[in-house]
Amino acid sequence: MSAAPAQPTSAESGEIDASLKVPVIVLLAFAILWLLGASALGVIAAIKLHTPAFLGGCEFLTYGRVYPAALNALAYGWGMNAGLAVALWLMARLARGTLPSGGLLIVATVFWNIGVKLGVLGILAGDSNSITWLEMPAYVVPFLLVAYALIAAWVLAVLRRGTSPYLYVSQWYVLAALFWFPWLYSAAQLMLVFRPVHGTVQAIVAAWYSHGLLGLWFGSLGLALIYYFIPKVVGKPIRGYYLSSLAFWAYAIFTAWTGVSRLAGAPVPAWTQTAGRTASFMLLVPLGIIVVNLFLTLADGLGALATSMVLRFITVAAVVFVLCTVRGVILALPSWAGITQLTWFATASDYVLLYGVFSMAVFGAVYYLMPRLVRRAWPFAGLIQVHFWFALIGLVVGVVSLSLGGLQQGRDLANDKIAFADVTAHALPYLQAATIAGIILTLGHLAFAFNFVKLVICPQHRAASAAAPLPAALTVPPPELQATAR
Repeated sequence: MSAAPAQPTSAESGEIDASLKVPVIVLLAFAILWLLGASALGVIAAIKLHTPAFLGGCEFLTYGRVYPAALNALAYGWGMNAGLAVALWLMARLARGTLPSGGLLIVATVFWNIGVKLGVLGILAGDSNSITWLEMPAYVVPFLLVAYALIAAWVLAVLRRGTSPYLYVSQWYVLAALFWFPWLYSAAQLMLVFRPVHGTVQAIVAAWYSHGLLGLWFGSLGLALIYYFIPKVVGKPIRGYYLSSLAFWAYAIFTAWTGVSRLAGAPVPAWTQTAGRTASFMLLVPLGIIVVNLFLTLADGLGALATSMVLRFITVAAVVFVLCTVRGVILALPSWAGITQLTWFATASDYVLLYGVFSMAVFGAVYYLMPRLVRRAWPFAGLIQVHFWFALIGLVVGVVSLSLGGLQQGRDLANDKIAFADVTAHALPYLQAATIAGIILTLGHLAFAFNFVKLVICPQHRAASAAAPLPAALTVPPPELQATAR
């Protein structure tokens, strides 16, 4: 059975947004600071790949330190702060519940970011675990787990206080992501850092964690936002909504297994590689349902793409999710895995999900929710378009250059007649293109950050928009029109 949820009144929406305003803005402010920091570190790391002498006199900016620092700043600084901010707002809006108290939530946010700062500084100082996505020193783990538990508890408190009788598909993905991260992170830290397992089990656990972090946390939150905003902006209920529960459970089950497909050719049990490849192919089942749910709904309102920047960001995230899943299926083929293993192609795959799906969806969500929290319009509408095009161009150039460079690198490594120095030389043009992509993305992030700061703290803009708390241009028409299963 399906139904459309009752539309919250303006008074209810205002009360919900007022209760969330300070915590969400604090989370997003930290997220944007980390996004700028990660962008700067990422550009430095990219330049060092083709110009090793760049900043060569700084020991703490060697490639082996600055690259994992950029990776962790992007994932745990930008990704976690922004993800928890939009998850909190989305849960409150769909549950129609207010935040009971924001004080402890803000304290937990500060402690989370203290932990991330200590971790990134520890990496730059040489105190790294050398495990991809887990490079931060062990002493920051208590900071992160306790702070995360408190923030997640507040999201659940909002759900508990809600008055909506339904639980929507976006909430399923948010709740799943909230529970998956502490399980993934604590288990991986225990088995790889505190009481490390031995032999090939280490590789299996590392692959399980890295893919779980990307797919089950970032991917789930990206899908939650996509499922919410496409019907919201288009003004149509989700097509084939009754199938979304099957897509959710299939995505959860199979994504958890796909990580071991990264270990093709590694000295691990053959059955684990087969399980990973099978799970990758089985992801086509939820993908097909998601395509029906989202793109048939989007087809009912394509005209909104011309006027809504929010929908443009969300649509890019949806398209990239489809391409990313198909890409994962192709990479699971042994013939492809043999070429792309240990190349820049695999790195590009990680960035596709983290930036192309999650970050693009979050950008769209922030452009929608911030005017409703502060009750005024974005000060520079043109900067939103600048950010969109810079983000899209940087994403495409970066992923294409790293993917082509990875294929070239893989073919060269498979040819024993090509010297390793020549392998590196052949990859240089692609790495230079990736550096340009990083600079383009950074410029887009600067536009995003400047617009955010101007919106939140600029007194002139506050005074100018005081007479119009919510401009008509920002009122994307209909209510939450997701059909729901009882």
